[in-house]
Amino acid sequence: MKKSLATDRQPQTISVLFVCLGNICRSVTAQHIFEAMVDEKGLAKHFYIDSAGTYGGHEGQQADPRMRRAAGKRGYSLSHLARQVRTADFDRFDIILTMDDSNFHTLCRLAPTLEHQQKIRRMADYLTRFPQYDYVPDPYYEGVEGFELVLDMLEDACSALLTSLNKEFS
Repeated sequence: MKKSLATDRQPQTISVLFVCLGNICRSVTAQHIFEAMVDEKGLAKHFYIDSAGTYGGHEGQQADPRMRRAAGKRGYSLSHLARQVRTADFDRFDIILTMDDSNFHTLCRLAPTLEHQQKIRRMADYLTRFPQYDYVPDPYYEGVEGFELVLDMLEDACSALLTSLNKEFS
């Protein structure tokens, strides 16, 4: 999917930013999963999709190699380079999705206004098959199973998110 600059968006474009801590596991994977789903539905021209982290220590790095391997087995190529959330993102994006409460609270503190805070949502709110989770766990310190679980969760949540956005912005 060709991404345009958020500032060059068409009026009917929905802009979505996925956020985790370092932008090397969860948010980058959510970005690519959501892009694939949007492409599959023929909706690419209606979306601008990106990801970022609340922590800038991985800026410019590729996704974690373990996540790239796990995602690659499912057909996702994680090509995004990590970046940190910027203040301008609050203006550029319609919806900002966080992977856990720590990311949520950090973004709420960074949001310039209450209107910007209202754009921030929890990714776990879109989970349909994982009622035991109220966050998407960070697989960084986990084994292969942790990365597989996160992929399962993000595929589930991204599917529900796309359905929700089609209703919300139609």
